[in-house]
Amino acid sequence: MSEGFLSIAKQRRTIYALGKELPVSQDKVIEIIKEAVRQAPSAFNSQSSRVLILLGSGHNTFWQLAREQLRKIVPAENFQSTSDKLDGFAAAAGSVLFFEDQEVVKNLQEQFAAYADNFPVWSEHSTGIAQYAVWLALAEQGIGANLQHYNPLVDADVQRTWNIPASWKLRAHMNFGSITAPAGEKSYIEDDKRFIIAG
Repeated sequence: MSEGFLSIAKQRRTIYALGKELPVSQDKVIEIIKEAVRQAPSAFNSQSSRVLILLGSGHNTFWQLAREQLRKIVPAENFQSTSDKLDGFAAAAGSVLFFEDQEVVKNLQEQFAAYADNFPVWSEHSTGIAQYAVWLALAEQGIGANLQHYNPLVDADVQRTWNIPASWKLRAHMNFGSITAPAGEKSYIEDDKRFIIAG
């Protein structure tokens, strides 16, 4: 079982060259994403992670909103490279927007005052685990993905466009699609800089 998991973990890479031809149906992708988030652990079983799945025109709309916001802050003479990068993201089949519900965090802080300072940190752990779970689940199906962070630049537009509850805080957005070019070679730091084994 562990070898199976590690095989998928090695298969999961940041893929920037994505296309719209998915190897499985959209319905299957939606169910995979939902189940991966559903099974992701969270502190106190808070289940604070929330997700917006965008396909087709919704995915394109998101990256158009990001483009419009970036145009306001990126100098015109530098914008072409930014626009090219966004074109690459928009070329994907869809995107997953990951949120954390701050109402859940607030309620836990009130319920367990002794841990109040920890719950925002644990919420960040929860979203990271959910993101990794989705990434692995997509990789298992041969679907490539990359993770982006244009929040809080796009937060207000996303909330308005898709009627997102005010308590949902955007943490990341993952593009996914067919793999049109593989990731490059991955390097690793030495184990003795990363691990301590004690008996």
